[in-house]
Amino acid sequence: MQRHSNHTILFTGLLLLSFAVGCGDRDRNANAGKPGDPFTPPTVIAVTPPDVIVCPNTPIVSATFSKVMNPATFTTSTFTLSGPDGKNITGKVTYDVTINTATFTPSTGLAPSTKFSAAITTGVADKFGNTLEANFVWTFTTSVNCSIISPTVVFVTPSDGACPETAIVSAAFSKAMDPATINNTIFTLTGPGGAKVNGTVTYDVPTSVATFTPTPLAILATNTAYTATITTGATDTDARKLAQNFTWNFTTSDSCAITRPIVLIVTPPNLSVDACPNTAHVSATFSKPMNSATITNSTFTLAGPGGPLAGATVTYLVPSHVATLTPAASLVASTPYTATITTGVADTFGNNLATDFVWNFTTASAATCAALPAPPTILLKSACNYGILAYSTVTNTGPTIITGGNLGLSPSTSVTGFPPGILTPPAVLHVADPTAVTGKADLTSAFLQTSAVQGAAALPGDISGLTFTPGVYKNSSTVLLSAGNVTLDALGNANAEFIFQIGKTLTTADASQVILAGGAQAKNIFWEIGSSATLGKTSIFNGNILAHIAITLNTGAVLNGRALAQNAAVTLDSNKITVPAGTCQ
Repeated sequence: MQRHSNHTILFTGLLLLSFAVGCGDRDRNANAGKPGDPFTPPTVIAVTPPDVIVCPNTPIVSATFSKVMNPATFTTSTFTLSGPDGKNITGKVTYDVTINTATFTPSTGLAPSTKFSAAITTGVADKFGNTLEANFVWTFTTSVNCSIISPTVVFVTPSDGACPETAIVSAAFSKAMDPATINNTIFTLTGPGGAKVNGTVTYDVPTSVATFTPTPLAILATNTAYTATITTGATDTDARKLAQNFTWNFTTSDSCAITRPIVLIVTPPNLSVDACPNTAHVSATFSKPMNSATITNSTFTLAGPGGPLAGATVTYLVPSHVATLTPAASLVASTPYTATITTGVADTFGNNLATDFVWNFTTASAATCAALPAPPTILLKSACNYGILAYSTVTNTGPTIITGGNLGLSPSTSVTGFPPGILTPPAVLHVADPTAVTGKADLTSAFLQTSAVQGAAALPGDISGLTFTPGVYKNSSTVLLSAGNVTLDALGNANAEFIFQIGKTLTTADASQVILAGGAQAKNIFWEIGSSATLGKTSIFNGNILAHIAITLNTGAVLNGRALAQNAAVTLDSNKITVPAGTCQ
């Protein structure tokens, strides 16, 4: 069983998406002011909320920096929030290295009609040790009654100069929005001549942020003007719409072509001591798209006490910028290892790493790994009886067939597309009835149970081409199955469980597959999604999807499992959903 101990990361939604990550440079002069610059102090380039009236029920406070920062310098001493009396408000501070953003999450809701002050001190530093030159302070005021106020867009990214290769477009709202109204109809991106950019729209409930992610990533052109629009179709939870369409413009940069890549995140983490030996994935996430031909077992190596390991397989997945090294055999317990990525790796413009990137980790003892508890059996209870279960709407197009499970919706009553969709008897439709209410409550319980399971191993940002054995895996951000297949191998144990904890979104490519091997069964696979899940056209997916927000099955997607959405919609299009046989627990 592949497992890590003590690697559970609590998901905190982030309000901003920064486009400054990954601009290291050719020399000191070219470097000045860029995120990879070891000489220039960092600056705060964006904050949220800005100095506006905001609802107290959207209390996430965040700041985005011009450079990659040292996460260890962000604490409740260096990032504070205070009220009119000057007393600090209790809360939690986190830093996401992938988007250069620090977030303060208050322990309780903020008071209405009150002015607050956020401060980041000179105690925060970038990864080179450069600190802010002065304390950074900003204020905002909460409203008195959000229910009578229409929502507004309070902050957007990107601004001019965004690197097109990291082009994710986002907007933060002044109050909580209805997730069902935030989609790629009301949130669009256009280029020159009004040409529409294809993409995926998601909405993060904890932060009130809508995000447009171009499909595929890096689709935007350099030195090109784009227009993002959110229409009045965006509606808050009080049924109030934007007063008017909101539009902003940005122009992408061509300077990213001359910047060096850097390594942002590695697994196992540097100096970690709890990687179980049979955890087969050693990976590195780069700041920008890389030339896959330069990432080989010569430029990405793993060495033990006896020297470099022979026979390792190195792969690179384009959408997530992740390089993965898979050893030919399991690592040895209680043994130090050194991973190295050399300057031979280069981005798609031919820029190499400035220096070799090296990190070290030690595998856990065999006794430690053997003592890790098996993941608990996830109890779906009455939610087990459903193939589809949603909160706001169930919408279907085409001849969808649901076999072996019911269709449920609560508290809304909006189910459309059945027929032509078919519920194969004895499956029935439960809409806002006591049975559906109970199912939704049991879904919430199962979601919380799944998200709380400890001892997770690192889950790469792109799982294409990988094989996972039974266990718990976690990624606090987004996960892609960008192409081809991923294999879940139960190693001959038909009762083995797989738990995947994904902080934000799960997206699978068209025609991709989740393949079961070694006796693995769909009923024992749980995909816990912090935001929303999207299955590509004609893809084949196995397992139970427990999404905090919404689930979309694109045209012809096949699901052997369940689509269970807590707080928004399930959208179907000519799909086949088969609920695994077996007794519900």
